[in-house]
Amino acid sequence: MENVYILAVLNMDACDRLPPMYSVVLGLHSWIRWAALALGIATTIAAIVDRSGRGSSRLGLFFMMTLDVQMLIGLLLYLALSPFTRTALDDFGAAMRNPSLRYWAVEHAATMMLAVVLAHVGRVLARTARTPDARRTREIVCVGLSTVLMVVATPWPGMANGRPLFRV
Repeated sequence: MENVYILAVLNMDACDRLPPMYSVVLGLHSWIRWAALALGIATTIAAIVDRSGRGSSRLGLFFMMTLDVQMLIGLLLYLALSPFTRTALDDFGAAMRNPSLRYWAVEHAATMMLAVVLAHVGRVLARTARTPDARRTREIVCVGLSTVLMVVATPWPGMANGRPLFRV
């Protein structure tokens, strides 16, 4: 019986069969990604344009905080609510042979976690830089790479594991 439920969940047309709490948290996770992406792009552009580094520093803080909230919601989905990862964690070997389960259990989670770590490392490196140019360079590289990783690991519509742009 559980396999029938999981097969229905793996079919993205069956989203109305998902547990209500999962749908609400997934919707929140989906909407916050836009703030995280916008702040990542804005922080990178501010670091490129602003020679003093004051504007990018504040944006970088908001970017990092948004990523932290997004990661916490993602961990809630991953560890407690998601039927995808529940199925994957029940039999990880079988999940690695299923591209959809592998994406949610490993690829999406690992890449997004790397993006969060890179944003934190970049903020620390930027704050400890000796010169404003070193600060800018570190911020551009780390925040820019973090933003690129987020774009790459986001399940865009049209991809094999794609999700709607705006989940309600």
